[in-house]
Amino acid sequence: MTQKFEYVWLDGYRPTQSLRSKVKVNDHADIWAFDGSSTQQATGSKSDCLLNPVAEYHTIDRIRADATRTQPGLGGTYVMCEVLNVDHEPHKSNTRTHCQNLVSDEWWFGFEQEYFMYKDGRPLGWPKRGKPQPQGDYYCGVGEGNVVGREIVDRHTEACMNADIGITGTNAEVALGQWEYQVLGAGVRAGDDMWMSRYILQKIAEKHGVTINFTPKPQKGDWNGSGMHTNFSNDEMRNRGSLLLHHTICEKLKAKHQEAMGMYGADNDQRLTGKHETQSIKKFSYGLYDRGASIRIPIFTVDNNYGGYLEDRRPASNADPYRVMRHIVETLAE
Repeated sequence: MTQKFEYVWLDGYRPTQSLRSKVKVNDHADIWAFDGSSTQQATGSKSDCLLNPVAEYHTIDRIRADATRTQPGLGGTYVMCEVLNVDHEPHKSNTRTHCQNLVSDEWWFGFEQEYFMYKDGRPLGWPKRGKPQPQGDYYCGVGEGNVVGREIVDRHTEACMNADIGITGTNAEVALGQWEYQVLGAGVRAGDDMWMSRYILQKIAEKHGVTINFTPKPQKGDWNGSGMHTNFSNDEMRNRGSLLLHHTICEKLKAKHQEAMGMYGADNDQRLTGKHETQSIKKFSYGLYDRGASIRIPIFTVDNNYGGYLEDRRPASNADPYRVMRHIVETLAE
């Protein structure tokens, strides 16, 4: 049956890749070429690159007919793709292939994606001149003046659920116009889900004339930045955990801290200042329940006799989840 396939991939821009997409109407998803010279992934004289489907997300859009019922709209499939060269080898911008070769489904990752909504060059809900009231009432807030953009958030949550993306929750964040959602998955699929959830969020925001800002510190001053806190665990951590094991893991991550800072998102130094629930980018620390640490040992893990997960609070909101997962697994495998 003919249907709409929406191919999604990462371009070749540096230091931060962006999502691209194009639509194909066909009866199945297959390898498809695109113009890599327009995405900084090829030259004009040898412009072809290939999109290789790696994950499909089937959706059923709904068009509201009246207040009491809905009617089927045009369904389709989002297709997460990796980029290949014309010889079918991974393109140099393809961070997924290295992650897939290393990260097995034994590894679970829960990403906490923070972001700002922007409109007309300012965070959504902010006055045209000056700034809103200081932070305090916005986190998990309710009511006019405390939250903005909830319709976008609700639509995004429902869209991810309908597409079987592992979204587990949402909340308003510390600054006005700032939100967070969480995605949980196993193995490389966790990264696929994270990237596709970002794509869907940006598409929904388009319809409201809103842009999604993933930069780690969009507003200078006494305002929280945005991270992609990464919760992680493997079989040993979940089922045979101990305080010693978690301390050993943290010490291994400490030894590779500077390497991580090169992989955890551009401009992260503007966010990791030691203020606003962060540790300084120049330091590494870990502790029980400590949101000012590099690694937090959460209450869930402690209450389960240290059988659980750790939270890496260092990744920036614009970090590539494939690179973050790869770094954690490679570091702990040594």
